[in-house]
Amino acid sequence: MTYRDAGVDIDAGDALVERIKPAAKRTMRPEVLAGIGGFGALFEISKKFKEPVLVSGTDGVGTKLKLAFELDRHDTVGQDLVAMSVNDILVQGAEPLFFLDYFACGKLDVATAATVVEGIARGCELAGCALIGGETAEMPDMYPPGEYDLAGFAVGAVEKAKIIGGKSIRPGDAVLGLASSGAHSNGYSLIRRIVARAKPDLKADFHGRPFADALIAPTRIYVKSMLKLMESVTVKGMAHITGGGLTGNVPRVLPENVTAVIEKSAWTLPPLFQWLQKEGNVADDEMHRVFNCGIGMVVIVAAADAAKTTELLTAAGETVHALGRIEARQPGQEQTLIV
Repeated sequence: MTYRDAGVDIDAGDALVERIKPAAKRTMRPEVLAGIGGFGALFEISKKFKEPVLVSGTDGVGTKLKLAFELDRHDTVGQDLVAMSVNDILVQGAEPLFFLDYFACGKLDVATAATVVEGIARGCELAGCALIGGETAEMPDMYPPGEYDLAGFAVGAVEKAKIIGGKSIRPGDAVLGLASSGAHSNGYSLIRRIVARAKPDLKADFHGRPFADALIAPTRIYVKSMLKLMESVTVKGMAHITGGGLTGNVPRVLPENVTAVIEKSAWTLPPLFQWLQKEGNVADDEMHRVFNCGIGMVVIVAAADAAKTTELLTAAGETVHALGRIEARQPGQEQTLIV
């Protein structure tokens, strides 16, 4: 018997590595000493950092993958994978340096896997980090035919003196929100349940694009616009709005003695979220703790810096909403209030 008889095709794995090398090459940075193909990837920390602190983050794409399988769309989930980690380490002021992925399946389809990795490389390009390595695991009987799982992690660096931890946040500071590109990669267990019940025409026009495109739109990556902003403005705190929504993520960057007051009137709930709320009969509080509701990143700056921050981020291509303000926290008060 051979390994192929048992369900593992070594030749297919080798073919995938060769196919993805050009995509990985496009993401390279000068600090990469050795990348795809070796047992370990080598990365030299740039001399521009005087006291570098490494910041790491890991995540997956979650049940959004189920939607990708149903739609047979594999070109965007790779960007989702990168975004979930690089946006997380960004909030502490870190510049993403490199990314590694893990692709696992029951039977390797080289074309599908290559499409996924192309998306990962595209996400790395958007984040400015190198796709430095990864792992492809073909494991017969572990996954249903046609399905796979994704995981990955990013490593970044920040000057020790410039770590963003939220400690300087004070009452009176401004709370700004950067628009999301859709549901990003959170809440898809509920989204899929709502879609299964409502049975919409996925090919029908939905505000200028097919409904399926709105459902599977890749997660926005905020790295380059925020790193550019931080060269000119002191950012006191950032929150990546992922699982837990607005009410669950903003408190993670706040000191205990303050509350973020966010005004619902500050932005219009995007059409996708309006549809989900209506078709799923989802209460406002549940929407705010499950979905990003159109706000993918929250940025906290001094009130005096709010106008400049908005101007710079808008010039960088972001849509910015003045969400609210920081107030002194009252006894027993929640740390994020949506009013």
